[in-house]
Amino acid sequence: MKAAIVHGPGQPPVYGEFAAPVAQDGEYRIAVSAGALSPLTRMRASGTHYSSSGQFPFIAGVDGVGRLDDGRRVYFMLPRAPYGALGQETVVCAAQCVPVPDGLDDVTAAAIANPGMSSWAALTERARFQAGETVLINGATGASGQLAVRIARHMGAKRVVATGRNVAVLESLEADAAIPLTDDDPAALEARFAEEFAQGIGVVLDYLWGVSAERLLKAGAKAGPASVPIRFVQIGTSSGAEIALPGAILRSSAIELMGSGIGSVPLDRLIAAIGAVLQVAVPAGLSLSTRTLPLHDIEQAWALDDRQRVVLTPT
Repeated sequence: MKAAIVHGPGQPPVYGEFAAPVAQDGEYRIAVSAGALSPLTRMRASGTHYSSSGQFPFIAGVDGVGRLDDGRRVYFMLPRAPYGALGQETVVCAAQCVPVPDGLDDVTAAAIANPGMSSWAALTERARFQAGETVLINGATGASGQLAVRIARHMGAKRVVATGRNVAVLESLEADAAIPLTDDDPAALEARFAEEFAQGIGVVLDYLWGVSAERLLKAGAKAGPASVPIRFVQIGTSSGAEIALPGAILRSSAIELMGSGIGSVPLDRLIAAIGAVLQVAVPAGLSLSTRTLPLHDIEQAWALDDRQRVVLTPT
């Protein structure tokens, strides 16, 4: 079969022939119709993600949409190595598949599933979000952040505060307040965050880490004790892998600092979160600007800006 094959660490995938998979007990064989080219796909291919196996060659892609032998349409996640989502066929543990509802097309489902899951799982599994709370999304202009704004609203957030560097996208979001991350003065940024914390913020979803996360934590700590602690959920590190965090911030405040992702949330709960995202996608208006390319253009797709949502179709 044809597939996007990674032959070594740091090497981009190439289009070529790979042995067709055979399903084992407890697995589904899936005819892939849409495979997501996500940041996680890129990191696992490069060998830099903590979940990378380090074994080569393998087929790139961690999730997608396809059809079972009986015709049912499913979203699937984490195929059995060395198979991946960017091939004509793959094999996946049956428990790692969820049905795709009618009315939601394959490309949209593949595009929104993983980024939508990131905020859904963070809100439900980690923050234990309650309707009526205010949510601040740090890094709301990326794919995951844009969906997080709509998901928080769908779940009943009282207010949604969004931050991001892309001012045009930031202003287009359905947020109650928008904070551009374009000011190079950290103190001014912290002061702007403090204005929002003064109105009450229950949950912070952080996709950036770096300086903005530092200033959020400092502003939150200075907001004073609260009957409901600020739950700060760390999801992504696109602005930096490390921060400087004074211990006094945690000692002097009711901030609960936690992470959300593979490892901190059980896999079955992540898959359940994806199923929930797909079920509400149409009524909640969950969608992303997506570029669709044929699988044989994998090298062209790989060279695109990884901030653009790309979905590959094997046919």
